[in-house]
Amino acid sequence: MTAQDRQVFVRLCAMMLLEFVVFGAWFATLGLVLSTAGLPQIIGPAYSLSAVAAILSPLLLGALGDRFINAEKVLALAHLAGASAMFALPFSVGGRHHVLTLALVFVHMLAFMPTLGLVNSIALRCLGPQVMRFPYIRVFGPLGWVVAGLLVGGLGFSASVNVFYVAGTAGLALFAYALTLPANPPLRRDRRLNFGDLIGRDALVLFRDRNFSVLILCALLTSVSLGIYNTFTSPFLGVLGIGNVAGVLAIGQISEVAFIVTIPFVLRTIGMKWALLGGMTMWGVRFTLFALATEDHTWAAILGVALHGICNDFFIVVAAMFIDRIAPAHLAAQAQGWLIMVISGFGSLVGAWVSGAIFAATIAPFPEAGATAWVTLWLVPIAAALATALIWTAGFRMTEPAPQGT
Repeated sequence: MTAQDRQVFVRLCAMMLLEFVVFGAWFATLGLVLSTAGLPQIIGPAYSLSAVAAILSPLLLGALGDRFINAEKVLALAHLAGASAMFALPFSVGGRHHVLTLALVFVHMLAFMPTLGLVNSIALRCLGPQVMRFPYIRVFGPLGWVVAGLLVGGLGFSASVNVFYVAGTAGLALFAYALTLPANPPLRRDRRLNFGDLIGRDALVLFRDRNFSVLILCALLTSVSLGIYNTFTSPFLGVLGIGNVAGVLAIGQISEVAFIVTIPFVLRTIGMKWALLGGMTMWGVRFTLFALATEDHTWAAILGVALHGICNDFFIVVAAMFIDRIAPAHLAAQAQGWLIMVISGFGSLVGAWVSGAIFAATIAPFPEAGATAWVTLWLVPIAAALATALIWTAGFRMTEPAPQGT
């Protein structure tokens, strides 16, 4: 690796770290914050709106990055807008303004969700043929989440509106930093933007690839479990009597750090198909442990959180690498946008909606039941993992090429 390559590598690592400090500072404990502030009834809608935002915005910003504006500038502007909403949320939540709180969460996520795909496409483009270095950059994502979780938990902010100030400050820092990143100019500046670009029409050609279609379907099913996890894990840990919820959730990101660096070795050993299968099915194991935890086995819930490394690394990260392999360079941002839209959008929306309905019907009316009332909720992601394993094993067919780079 040359000195210039090392410099770019370090800068991309810092970008990824800040990206997930913004996300990890507030998203994992949003349900706990709203519940503590007297707004438990909008936990489900808040996460549902986050998913709707992930559906609406990634392809639009991806199209802008592919056609008009340098990707790093799109990243900067998105974080400036997101930080503005974060700084307004403490006043809205503190005043128990239901509609305004939901609106601010929605605005922030409209700005933030596309950046999850943007940081991937920026990093992969800057790496060029050295794509196997991407996991070592992506590891700074969970590290950022760990930093945010430990900071929030250490300061005693897990259930406080102060998490929004932490996220807003990190967002402003990334706004300024993104403007200094290597230039990522549009690759299709010569074409006029039309409605098809806004909905990612050009990237639809990727669905002709059987493996891409199966990947997106399985990503949709797996992200239902992700939506359930994001929406109700923090309140569940609170019901179990765990005090430092943010700190416990950070264990999941610590496990991501441990597992993500193994991705190049795992891909060389078993290939993408089986690595992705492991990531998808491990969601079922995680929620089986959550169900076990309802019988006074708190350790099982902590172990379930600790499986986050396998669940996320061998699902989201490897999926992003697969899409980078098959997507033409001029569609890279939109293709990554499709992945984020499915994972953080449609799948998470279904997960948040279904879990919110189950929570309202079987858990919220019976607080005296304690943790045992949560078993019904955890059966949904367990079933989704089983269905995903069957579809993936039967449908995904791939000949593994030799990995590029070192």
